Amino acid sequence: MKNLKSIALALVVVLSTVSVTAQTKKVDASKSSINWLAKKVTGQHNGTVNLNDGALVFKGTKLVGGTFTANMTSLTATDLTGDYLGKLNGHLKSDDFFSTEKFPTATLVFKTIAEKSKNNYTVTADLTIKGITNPITFDIATTDNSATTTLKVDRTKYDIKYGSKSFFESIGDKAIYDDFDLTVSLKF
Repeated sequence: MKNLKSIALALVVVLSTVSVTAQTKKVDASKSSINWLAKKVTGQHNGTVNLNDGALVFKGTKLVGGTFTANMTSLTATDLTGDYLGKLNGHLKSDDFFSTEKFPTATLVFKTIAEKSKNNYTVTADLTIKGITNPITFDIATTDNSATTTLKVDRTKYDIKYGSKSFFESIGDKAIYDDFDLTVSLKF
């Protein structure tokens, strides 16, 4: 009986020292989506931006890392058509907003990950827009072949001040709220 306990204890020690190697799951950009929603005093606009590439890193089933690059030149509204769509898209890509000619990509790099519950995590990442990097914290849920999250981004932290009441007090009902939302669905 004593030998059996010793063998069991030795087996536990050996198994606990075996390291689990990281597995990188490349995101399928063509099946993934990033949807944005921006609000203003008199309404809102919504649209999409394409993912260039990305990957999540797992050790076993635990999320341990992630990196993503968005194609900012693909930024488009989906709630308008015709001339209005062209005008809004042009304005969003201009220096008033995302300066997509100078900064064609935005990146997100995971820095810390805390497990909230099985397959649910709180992530703090570095978000870079227009060459400016700031930390952002959000929750993400994962499955074997997908992940979903919603991020709230303060655009003024990335030098996007156009129409912001924080900078232009007398703007009245032409104000655009500082925060915009990103709803992300990743497939891998």
